[in-house]
Amino acid sequence: MAAAKKMSKSAITTALAEKCDMPKKQAALFLEELANLAYKEAKNSFTLPGLGKLVLVHRKARMGRNPATGETIKIAAKKVVKFRVSKACKDSILGAAPAKKAKKKKKAASKKKKKR
Repeated sequence: MAAAKKMSKSAITTALAEKCDMPKKQAALFLEELANLAYKEAKNSFTLPGLGKLVLVHRKARMGRNPATGETIKIAAKKVVKFRVSKACKDSILGAAPAKKAKKKKKAASKKKKKR
């Protein structure tokens, strides 16, 4: 089975323009403005409904190891941007997770009490 190609920016723009019945330039402008808004608001967390959330995470300082020399080094604290995928997006891509079966132990315990 051949691997599917990832969509380029122009392919996304074309697909969006066709689906929403708008010119490609307007679709490209929309994508650009959406990205700019995400960059500006990521400090407060930026949510794309149905996809996920961009969040700014503060990492603590920690001790690490140089793999080449084995020397222990201190890694400074820093800020990183993470994207947390929404449950709806995961379920849509991976398929819905099977529902867990409910335990029936409670019913068995209540039946024992009734017999007494």
